Amino acid sequence: MVKVVGVRFKKAGKVYYFDPGALEPAKDEPVIVETVRGLEIGRVVIPCREMEENEKFMPLSPVIRIATPADLAQDESNSEKEKEAFRICEEKIAKHKLLMKLIDVEYTFDNNKIIFSFVADGRIDFRDLVKDLASVFRTRIELRQIGVRDETKTIGGLGVCGRKICCTDFLSEFTPVSVKMAKDQSLSTNPQKISGACGKLICCLNYEQAAYEEAYKTIPRVGSYVQTPEGRGTVVESNVVSEKVKVRVEKDDTTALSVFAAGEVKMIRPQAKKQEAAAEPETEQ
Repeated sequence: MVKVVGVRFKKAGKVYYFDPGALEPAKDEPVIVETVRGLEIGRVVIPCREMEENEKFMPLSPVIRIATPADLAQDESNSEKEKEAFRICEEKIAKHKLLMKLIDVEYTFDNNKIIFSFVADGRIDFRDLVKDLASVFRTRIELRQIGVRDETKTIGGLGVCGRKICCTDFLSEFTPVSVKMAKDQSLSTNPQKISGACGKLICCLNYEQAAYEEAYKTIPRVGSYVQTPEGRGTVVESNVVSEKVKVRVEKDDTTALSVFAAGEVKMIRPQAKKQEAAAEPETEQ
């Protein structure tokens, strides 16, 4: 077992684990931690607790101290400098006529590096831009190309449900989603209806997928050949919520559509396997 504390650096950002040492920071308390980028300020979201050692986050970096008023003032100052750096970088991008869109600027807490995040359709030769920025800010410069999902997470917006998009509000990590999930949930596969603000498939397709997969263990999928009280037939519609299926029943030389409770039908032959749509690639982190 190892003692850890979970820290988040941005709202809805990924949680990272650190070694609190002799400190006992409370939930929501700001702390200064050591990261691969140098000193950073974050907020505790998981108070001190004992956890099994996990290779994914070992070895643990230390919590340096609980943030002081001076640290908070430094963080506020960095936020103001980020706004000015954003303006300057946009001017430099226009000067070099680069086909890229600046999305975010972030100062590390100790000011040892400035990270500029941008989106672009392809690879960008920004070497001259980096030299220009380094001459202005006199510190290390990092330009990071991000994907459209990360862009949307940074900018924010409203989803098709009318609420703030999940990745900005609470979703800390992106998970793969696929058209197959929409089919399993009897949703339209029209990309315009199942795409989010980022243009990719909506992340909420993944929320109920496990429940649907569990339900399909007892409810026949569309295309399954089943035995019903009225005879044999093929499932043309499965309603997981009502636990009913619509079956095209074969009667003599004719067919008829009938609705049955899932418990009234017996599987004869499962749905024919087809090549499923490939999952959407994971977003760059």
